Amino acid sequence: MSQYIFLCQDCHKEFTLSLHIADVEKGGAACPHCGSKRVTQEVMAFSAVTSKKS
Repeated sequence: MSQYIFLCQDCHKEFTLSLHIADVEKGGAACPHCGSKRVTQEVMAFSAVTSKKS
């Protein structure tokens, strides 16, 4: 599962959910504050740590 940041279009609050990519594509996110399904996915920065040296 990956973490995604969403912004609710109704109450304008930002929230984070851990979802499978299939759930994100289906529109399975709902605002935990107001219950609205009118949410947009925000851009989230990430970094990966590996054991290999470049």
